[in-house]
Amino acid sequence: MTTVTIDGFTLTAEQVLAVARAPHAKVELAASSRAALKESRDYIESTWMHDEAPMMYSFNTGVGLLKDTRIKVEHIELFQTQLIKAHSGGIGEPFSEEVSRATMLLRANAFASNYSAPRVEVVDRLIAFINAGIHPIMPQKGSVGASGDLAPLAYLAAAIAGFDEAEVMYDGRRMSAAEAITKAEIGPVKFDLKAKDASALINGCTASLAVAVMAAKDARDLLTDACLSLGLTLEAMRAEMAGFDPRIQLARPHPGQIKTAKVVRKLLKGSTRTTHEARAIQFPDELRRTDIPYSPRIQDVYSLRCTPQVYGPVFDALDYIDTIVRNEINSATDNPLIFGKEGGGFEIISGGNFHGQYLAQAMDLLAMSITDLGSICERRVARLIDPTLSWGLPRNLMSGLRGVNTGYPVVQCSLSSLVMENRTLSMPGSVDSIPSKANSEDHISNSTWCARKAYTIVQNTQYIVGVEMLLAAQALTMTEDLLPGFKLGEGTQAAYDEIRKQIPACLDGDRWFHNDIQVAHSFVTSGSVREAVVAKVGEFV
Repeated sequence: MTTVTIDGFTLTAEQVLAVARAPHAKVELAASSRAALKESRDYIESTWMHDEAPMMYSFNTGVGLLKDTRIKVEHIELFQTQLIKAHSGGIGEPFSEEVSRATMLLRANAFASNYSAPRVEVVDRLIAFINAGIHPIMPQKGSVGASGDLAPLAYLAAAIAGFDEAEVMYDGRRMSAAEAITKAEIGPVKFDLKAKDASALINGCTASLAVAVMAAKDARDLLTDACLSLGLTLEAMRAEMAGFDPRIQLARPHPGQIKTAKVVRKLLKGSTRTTHEARAIQFPDELRRTDIPYSPRIQDVYSLRCTPQVYGPVFDALDYIDTIVRNEINSATDNPLIFGKEGGGFEIISGGNFHGQYLAQAMDLLAMSITDLGSICERRVARLIDPTLSWGLPRNLMSGLRGVNTGYPVVQCSLSSLVMENRTLSMPGSVDSIPSKANSEDHISNSTWCARKAYTIVQNTQYIVGVEMLLAAQALTMTEDLLPGFKLGEGTQAAYDEIRKQIPACLDGDRWFHNDIQVAHSFVTSGSVREAVVAKVGEFV
């Protein structure tokens, strides 16, 4: 069983994913963090819990335009409750259980750094929810990523506090938080919130970050699989490999470009289908259209030849995005924050760490990068079904009685629809700021929407890449007899074998292609083809 210890400084994206995607994973608070949280809280209770204490935002003052209004000590606990109710303005379908788990973990980790000053009991309650598998229902819409993800996190806070209105997912069912807490036996249903507890829970762009962690990881896996789908298409097209020569990449030495060409060379090592001799064989569909004898191809179209220059920026963008996500995972992003003073004691400082612009811009970059990745993959799929563009592959990759059967053009059309959807979604959201909360937030980041739409683009493109694998494999099977003795590369052969293990070639006419598309999608989401290639040739990306 995986146990992740959080201290606010060392949590990794891999650990976040392990907890988010493995409900049996457990979380614990580091002893050092527990001691630090107790020290700062003891100071708060002994020094500031009186009506003559300095006015400290959201600790003993109202929020937003009410920042100048002092909250008396006798009203602070009521203020925590009312603060959550006032921010329960979320809209739409809830985030997934994975996002809910990641959000709780990331919020607890932010608190573990001891910059936020909630009570240690709040951290323990978050951890108890994670370990019990209780997942707060948080609407996806309603945050502008300015003072954090206030609306979604208010629903998380309500569940933690056991509000009557709060709902969770537990044991596969949607139910009240109170019912789940009772069933899981993790403590009292009603959990009192004291000074700073509620404002700490709802502040920070943590829902945005939770989505970003998953989007970045899935995009990384997707890019690896897009290298496989590219390799299979290069084999199906009997491509000219000169464009992947390492000397060309070194003449324009971007790391991602160099990496892409190296990956392709490794996957296609030993291939004889991508040779002059293989290209010299003219397929029947090619001969039917022309009497012109074969001539050397010299160079391929851009969707084949320029992939190092198109995939390369995606590799480089993901490296940048991973840096942003890594830093955000171990950041304190609420307001105000508490800091120790030389000689002892603490002070509270108001700032703007809750602003989600880093995440918003990173997710916009992810959206644009993966949109273009999907676009070039779809263009290769379009070529695979068009004999005028594929050097004679069977029209529509169709089998069975000609005309009675259609082949794959509508499957390709579906991919076109995803590309167009992605292009619309890739419009930057981080440049779209609208003042909110009576102009107290006069510049916002839109980070939650940026993360959500980036993740949608990643999920759409998983279908595009999976289907390219499917159709490239179909083309390879249909031309085996036309290229006797020619073989695939070591990596592409392993990918092809795994695809054929899961989906038999379509050689007897059209069938219910929906099922094939779903399995092809699972190539990417499960990583099955990727893992088969790694088992054969080792890590290739």
